[in-house]
Amino acid sequence: MSNLFEAAGLEEGAGPRPLADRLRPKKLSEVIGQDHILGPDGPVGRMLAAKRLSSMILWGPPGTGKTTIARLLSQGLNLHFEQISAIFSGVAELRKVFDMARARRAQGKGTLLFVDEIHRFNRAQQDSFLPVMEDGTVTLIGATTENPSFELNAAVLSRAQVLVLNRLNAEHLEQLLQRAEKHIGHQLPLDAEARSALKAMADGDGRFILNLVEEVLALNAPKPLTTAELTRTVQKRAPIYDKGREGHYNLISALHKSVRGSDPDASLYWLARMLAGGEDPLYIARRVVRMAIEDVGLADPQAVVQAVAAKDVYDFLGSPEGELAIAQAVIYLATAPKSNAAYRAFGAAQAAANETGSLNPPMHILNAPTRLMKDLGYGKNYSYDPDTPEGFSGQNYFPDGMKRPQFYEPTDFGLEKEIKARLDRWSALRANFQKPRR
Repeated sequence: MSNLFEAAGLEEGAGPRPLADRLRPKKLSEVIGQDHILGPDGPVGRMLAAKRLSSMILWGPPGTGKTTIARLLSQGLNLHFEQISAIFSGVAELRKVFDMARARRAQGKGTLLFVDEIHRFNRAQQDSFLPVMEDGTVTLIGATTENPSFELNAAVLSRAQVLVLNRLNAEHLEQLLQRAEKHIGHQLPLDAEARSALKAMADGDGRFILNLVEEVLALNAPKPLTTAELTRTVQKRAPIYDKGREGHYNLISALHKSVRGSDPDASLYWLARMLAGGEDPLYIARRVVRMAIEDVGLADPQAVVQAVAAKDVYDFLGSPEGELAIAQAVIYLATAPKSNAAYRAFGAAQAAANETGSLNPPMHILNAPTRLMKDLGYGKNYSYDPDTPEGFSGQNYFPDGMKRPQFYEPTDFGLEKEIKARLDRWSALRANFQKPRR
């Protein structure tokens, strides 16, 4: 009788249990996709072999097994499992947890404290863990989807090992589907393409794919569903993307580096990912303008024109039509010749300006609006370049006594190849003009 209840997702005398909970692994070897930390050569595997567990932070996407791993570790090492969520717990709750852990410790029982969403605790709350971690009152396992480097105190990180959990791939999700089918006793009513689509909808989240399985089973489909029928009836998982946290910076970095690497296809992919995640298109447009200046520069001066135009078009049309203008600018930049010569030149000029301080411009390039200034030599011997035979005077425009530097060094790509030839000609003329006359 109990098997019938379990297959139906029920417990005798209790309510229904979600499929993800019913299929929760009973031992660490059943956890899918995390062999790099749970295997015999992984850090957790070595801890279990040594019967010694240190505090750790489990960092990974949702649905990768963080809670399950913590629970199974407590069972494997005979520790009391205490679970709290940083979303719902405050200092008062933490004090109670610590007091109970001390009482257990006095009776010879250790406590594994699992803190879900640990990054939600503020700095002061995180600091409260330090004494009980140091004296062994609790072994802390924190779970987070955010980069611990940004979200957790350095003091906590120095006392806990950070373990990175992998996003589940299609093979891992297929293992979960087969596990679900074994549990329910029959195959899912999906054709081959719909089965692949179901895995794509889960987006690497093991818990979510089992929730999708329950949705599919609830349809009681008389025949296998096609991809079109599946997408009409089940909810696709929203992309993991937090506009204020690491996901935001990771994806804009991927877009920027794909443009810089002259890969229009990868650039469009990351652009689409950001838009699908709900990123503000105007933020992306501003970053595209920056790319045009920083990475294309004078190799193609039209790049910044295209980028600014894309921003204006989006301002005018809005979404979704205006997003195509941003995509066009991204393609233009990705396929344009690249140069950061202007970027480097300006940085070098800034450094020189900081080093040289308040040196005055040479007198011959100063205006002389008054008679006194003219008598003092302001503007004396200034040569007006357009009136010279070469259209170039070769005069010195740096402060007197300052050795002439070269900040801008154009590349051989795009328009900069022509600019380089022009500068080389002017450099030769300047050197010739400065030769002593006999």
